[in-house]
Amino acid sequence: MELDLAPPGAGEVLVRLYAGGVCHSDLNAIDGTAPTRCPAVLGHEGAGVVEAAGEGVAIAVGTPVVLSWLPACGACEECLRDLPHLCSDAWEAMGTGGLLDGSPRLSRDRRPVYHYSFLSSFAERTVVPARCAIPVPPDVPFAVAALVGCAVTTGTGAVWRTAGVRPGDRVAVFGCGGVGLSAVLGAAAVGADPIVAVDVASDKLEAALRLGATGAVEWAGGAEETAERVREASGGGVDYAFEATGRPEAAESAFHATRARGAAVLIGIPRTDATVSLPALAIPRMERRVLGSVYGSSRPERDFPALLRLYQRGRLPLDRLVSARLPLEAIEDAFAMMRNGTTARVVLDLEGAPA
Repeated sequence: MELDLAPPGAGEVLVRLYAGGVCHSDLNAIDGTAPTRCPAVLGHEGAGVVEAAGEGVAIAVGTPVVLSWLPACGACEECLRDLPHLCSDAWEAMGTGGLLDGSPRLSRDRRPVYHYSFLSSFAERTVVPARCAIPVPPDVPFAVAALVGCAVTTGTGAVWRTAGVRPGDRVAVFGCGGVGLSAVLGAAAVGADPIVAVDVASDKLEAALRLGATGAVEWAGGAEETAERVREASGGGVDYAFEATGRPEAAESAFHATRARGAAVLIGIPRTDATVSLPALAIPRMERRVLGSVYGSSRPERDFPALLRLYQRGRLPLDRLVSARLPLEAIEDAFAMMRNGTTARVVLDLEGAPA
C-alpha cells in the first residue's frame, strides 16, 4: 500500500529502513491486547540510514541508525530521577498515534494514518523524532541492529539493568520468544548458573539450550506444577525468574519458582484487565519480590552501542536469534510464524540495503 509521508520537521529525521524486526508487541496491537489508534502502520524495530534531517538535528545525513521507540524528554520527573525508560512525556505522546507533537506524518488521501510507537517500521521509509535514531557502527548488519531496538534490549536489560544478575545467580526464563531468548543470552553472558528455560514448545526450549540455557522445563499445565519442576531443575529455586509471555499464570509460576529473597521479573505485556494472584505471606516472610521491567530499564543511547560492541566482540551472538528473513510483502507470513510459535525472530529484509 502506498502512503504519503511528510518531510521531517524540527527535531525529526527521515530514515530509509533496511531491516525491521517482527516483535510480539506488534501482534498485541493486532489482537487488541495493546489498544492502538487506527489506521496505523505497525512495526517498532528498525534499522537503516538517515536520508534527511529537520531543523535543529545534529545527526548527519548518511548515518546508519537503529531506532528506539522511547525518545525520553530528559526534563520530566521520571527523567530527572534517571528513569528515562519511564519518561511520562514520551509515553503520553505515544498514545496519540503521532510523533512528539501528537500529529502523524503519514496520510492517505489526505486522511491521517497513525504511527505505532513513534516508528512504524514496517515500511521502506519513516519519519521519527531524532531522539529515536541511535547511530550504530557501519559494519553491523542491519538485521542485527534492528533487533537491538526492542527485544534484545528488553531481554538483556531486564537481566543486567532491572535485576542486576551477578555471576553464579540462579535464573529461570519463562517464555522463549525473542525477548526470553535475549534474556537467556544476557544471563549466560553475565555468568548466571543454572539458567532454566521454560516454554510450551520443545523447539523453543532447544533454541534456549543452544543459546546458553543449562536446563529446560516444559510447561506442566499449571503455575505451581511448573514452578516445582523449575525448583527441581535449579536445586531449590532461583534468584531471578524472568517472565516474558504476559500471561498471568506464567507470572505466578515465576514467583513460585523463586527461593528466599528471589524476584519474579515481569517483562511480558498482559491484557489490560489481567490480574496476578500471589501468596502474600511469602513476600515479607521470605523477602521474595516482584519487579516490573519495561524496555529493560534501558537508556538507548548508552545501551544500544554497548550491546552492538558485545556482538562485534563475539560476546553476544545476536545473529543467532534470527530464524527467518522475509520481504516486507510477506508480513502476514511472519505473523503466522509468530502465532504458530515456529520461529525465534523474523526479520523483514527491505529492498535496496547497501552492501
